[in-house]
Amino acid sequence: MVSVFSRFRTGAAAAGTNAASQWLWYPRARRVRRASPRYTSVGYGIHHASSLWWAGIFEALRPDHAPPAGRAMRAAGVAALAYAVDYHVVPRRLSPGFEHRIGAAGMFSAYAAFALGLYLGSRPRRGHAGVRATRRRGAPSAPG
Repeated sequence: MVSVFSRFRTGAAAAGTNAASQWLWYPRARRVRRASPRYTSVGYGIHHASSLWWAGIFEALRPDHAPPAGRAMRAAGVAALAYAVDYHVVPRRLSPGFEHRIGAAGMFSAYAAFALGLYLGSRPRRGHAGVRATRRRGAPSAPG
């Protein structure tokens, strides 16, 4: 979403990703539009690492058997917490910085897409622990 809205608003998809590299190259990183190893790869790395950090928090809060609505609420809550920390707790230099490149609709879309990704990634998969595996035809049923 950051790249999509960045392209729409600035004409350069990399501009929003570059902004996250402000952790190292503040304030110049916010103004760089074109893709570059220095700004884009570092910005992507920072953004990706941050996403993994928040995904770890999401997983740490996971109850054993959460219904879909519970997982959705947890995902929305973690995404909202990430936004609050990113823009109201940490120093400006350590914020994602892409708000200047993607606007309000882009910000909402980016954090909403993050929540959706957390939710979809938490769906139980067949045959995994805690999820009832489908029975093979002809296999005896479990007692009970």
